[in-house]
Amino acid sequence: MISVVIPLYNNADSIERAIRSVQYQTVQDFEIIVVDDGSTDNSASIVKQLDDNRITLIAQQNHGVSAARNRGIQEAKYEWVAFLDADDEWKPTFLETCERLHNKYPQCDVIATAYQRQSLDGKTNHIILNNIPTTDDFVLDNYFKVAATSDPPFCSISVMIRRDTIREIGGFPVGIKQGEDLLTWARLAYRYKIAYSPESQAIFHTTEAQSQGKPRRIPSIEDEVGRELEHIYKQNSDIVGLPEYIAHWHKMRASIFMRLPNYESQCRKEIKESLTWNPYNKKIKLYRYLLFLPYSLRMTLLKHI
Repeated sequence: MISVVIPLYNNADSIERAIRSVQYQTVQDFEIIVVDDGSTDNSASIVKQLDDNRITLIAQQNHGVSAARNRGIQEAKYEWVAFLDADDEWKPTFLETCERLHNKYPQCDVIATAYQRQSLDGKTNHIILNNIPTTDDFVLDNYFKVAATSDPPFCSISVMIRRDTIREIGGFPVGIKQGEDLLTWARLAYRYKIAYSPESQAIFHTTEAQSQGKPRRIPSIEDEVGRELEHIYKQNSDIVGLPEYIAHWHKMRASIFMRLPNYESQCRKEIKESLTWNPYNKKIKLYRYLLFLPYSLRMTLLKHI
């Protein structure tokens, strides 16, 4: 049995699609916990109208997606917890793939698959994966090396975790504006084994702003994720790919700040920090030169990089 946790906040136009994608799974042994994080639209009403006694709807004041996921973990009845965002969906064989991975690699506390992005016009893009050993199932024991040179190999909608394992790391970090998911995967990756399928089993729906390269959320100037990653490195400096991953994190922050007007000084700080961890990254060096360009020209060039 699997507990499926869906955080919900003003997703009236997509929540039914998300839940239906769970109901249509080839594996049917699950409960669905929808945590309404203070929605102000009719999202909760749509959930109530769905006739399925496996669905539990929990209402709470708005505290953010991490708090909603943590509440779902707290309420979960079963050993394994899977996560799905209210604006995304699973392919019908997602849970079946997770069960297969668990049966093949029972020593793993984290089960994950690749995912794909789908734009508003229906165009689908598979994630880029480098440094993986095979196109079949495997144990992802070089997470940081893969994540530093690829798209994130899995995300919040393509992962299943033992309930006690996610509790042991304190759940999802609350109060972080950007990167809370990536920090969670990093905390898991250096402590536990990850069973992985490179076959896309989840669909991440991008917004219009995301498809245009605009940041979804503005990062906090206080980089809590970066500090935590450095703390992990101090405790485990022999982890393969971790310095490159930390450099990659700062490059991502630099990329976001570069897309925002009047954040050039913060962008320069992130570029400098990234080069400290990986001085050989050519792309981050290119960012330094882009900062000298007018904002409109910079945005035009970034779309082609």
